[in-house]
Amino acid sequence: MELITEQFPIVIHSLNIGFIQTLKLFFVTLLGAVPLGLLIAFGSMSKFRPLSYLMKVIVWIIRGTPLMIQLLIIYYFPGLVFGNSIWIGETGRFVAASVGFIFNYACYFSEIYRGGIQGVPKGQEEAGLVLGMTKSQIFFKVTLLQMIKRIVPPMSNEIITLVKDTSLARIIALQEIIWAGQSFLKGSQGIAGQIWPLFFTAVYYLIFNGVLTVLLGRLEKKLDYFR
Repeated sequence: MELITEQFPIVIHSLNIGFIQTLKLFFVTLLGAVPLGLLIAFGSMSKFRPLSYLMKVIVWIIRGTPLMIQLLIIYYFPGLVFGNSIWIGETGRFVAASVGFIFNYACYFSEIYRGGIQGVPKGQEEAGLVLGMTKSQIFFKVTLLQMIKRIVPPMSNEIITLVKDTSLARIIALQEIIWAGQSFLKGSQGIAGQIWPLFFTAVYYLIFNGVLTVLLGRLEKKLDYFR
């Protein structure tokens, strides 16, 4: 117990650094995947068949393969093609992980968007056209607002999943929080063979997911006026 007390400040400092990396990956993924997912959704619903089929095939491939494999391909494949890795150092690994996560989650978000848009009754669009509204006005003033209400629950679930999925970034040696906790098993900062720091990382995930759950729950309640 005394040994753990001595090690505690070192472990917490290392886990905090790893958690900051986890937070960065989480927010960068959301910032990129949310708008990209909407674009992919529009592409998959396009009346231009080649574009629609292309988007649907891409979404099918991304959703049908593990995120871990996608990260490995994104990180290692350019090096196999060009002879040298384009992802240099910790920054390069973070960029590679961000690209993988953004593209993966954009495809999942696109299906949620598509379901939300198609779930709005067609009659409302027809009513808007009768009233003289343009298609863009109908989308932003009628369809979009109702779509947001419909997609909040499934989007919330995906966002919570994203928090936990960030741990997969360690497959390309990105030093996120799980990597930081696991390093004390292998030997880090004079500490080796300690498994408790790895278990302690669960506390970080629980607290962060708890905060997100409360915030997303409040957002869903604020959108109750659409009922």
